[in-house]
Amino acid sequence: MGYSSKFCRRLNGVKPALVMVVVQIVFAGMNVFYKLAMNDGMNMMILVAYRSLFATAFVLPLAFFFERKIIPKLTWTIVFQAFLCGLFGNTLAQNFYVASMHLTSASFTAAMANLIPAMTFIMAILCGFEVLGFGNVAGKAKVLGTLIGISGAMLLTFYKGVEIPMWSTHALHIHHDDHGGQVSTSGKRVLGSLLAVGSCLCYATWLMVQTKMSEKIQCYYSSTALMCGMGSIQAVGFALCMERDWTQWQLGWNIRLLASAYSGILASGLMVTLIAWCVHERGALFVSVFNPLMLVLVAIAGSILLDEKLHLGSVLGAILIVIGLYFVLWGKAKELKNMSKLVTSKSSRKSEIIQVIVTSSANETTVGNSNTVMTRSIIPSDEIQQSMGENSNNTTNSSSNTNDRLEVNPSIITIAC
Repeated sequence: MGYSSKFCRRLNGVKPALVMVVVQIVFAGMNVFYKLAMNDGMNMMILVAYRSLFATAFVLPLAFFFERKIIPKLTWTIVFQAFLCGLFGNTLAQNFYVASMHLTSASFTAAMANLIPAMTFIMAILCGFEVLGFGNVAGKAKVLGTLIGISGAMLLTFYKGVEIPMWSTHALHIHHDDHGGQVSTSGKRVLGSLLAVGSCLCYATWLMVQTKMSEKIQCYYSSTALMCGMGSIQAVGFALCMERDWTQWQLGWNIRLLASAYSGILASGLMVTLIAWCVHERGALFVSVFNPLMLVLVAIAGSILLDEKLHLGSVLGAILIVIGLYFVLWGKAKELKNMSKLVTSKSSRKSEIIQVIVTSSANETTVGNSNTVMTRSIIPSDEIQQSMGENSNNTTNSSSNTNDRLEVNPSIITIAC
């Protein structure tokens, strides 16, 4: 029993970390499936639309069965915030992401995605949610991390470098489309970088809106269902305007159906719920630390399965982006630690309230039958110390007229008359 209980406690301790590893593996698989569907000739806007539809179909029943009794009343403010979340977090962010992958590679877009914390920090400052705080160590670390991450993105964009030999297999017998994701010119690389940055900006905007929306609706399944539903309407409408060839919308038992179902059910549906649980258990900072794991997994999978070429500029830029990411995360952790210390010190000061009981005899001549009047007041400790000093002075001057006795207790000071 003892060993089993210890094992269960250790398992519960590492459970959030294991969940986040699974989340990053699923996201890496989503990038691979995106690339496979792209090489098969599928329109990426249609893939984003199907992903939103599959996610909505998966999350909506969960929200109905688990949160139908606790969901707050929907107001126009919540609906508008859900519309913005669907627009920035789903439609724009995903379309920019797949368009960048179409022009570059899966590992390139995965590396650029690590700019999201830095972009979020910049937007939070502009929106007033964050303070720059350049005068302390935490603020300097966040600014330095942001600059390092942007420098890595620029290196990733404008410097290609020599090709790094990696192992490669053709286990999936992938047909590569010449108009697909392989980088052919520097113009495509720059345009793909701009689209990736646009995706990060949209995702950061979604985080800003999601922060305000979570204050009004704290039901994970319901808020995800609202966002996915709004995103489905927007993504389907956008895809219909851009692609009216109905043959592109047909899904058979092929990689297109698998990519749509995988990205919708697992990546957008189940993984978002697991991320929300990890944020609740360990905080958003803990979740962000695992983002670079997807970059490593996508680079390995892209080399083995997709036969992507890895260049020196991509490796150096990715390293700088990850270093900048951890600078930002370290600064944020330091800031949260300082804030917790400040709150603790304030609460300790408030707890230093000393209870003072003053008893006064109504009849000083008759001690045994005196009616005692009890007056109870709460006085801060600094005022107690000041009053104690005054009482000591008064006691020396009028010791013959009073017989006050001061009894000191660690938690209570009693003045008896």
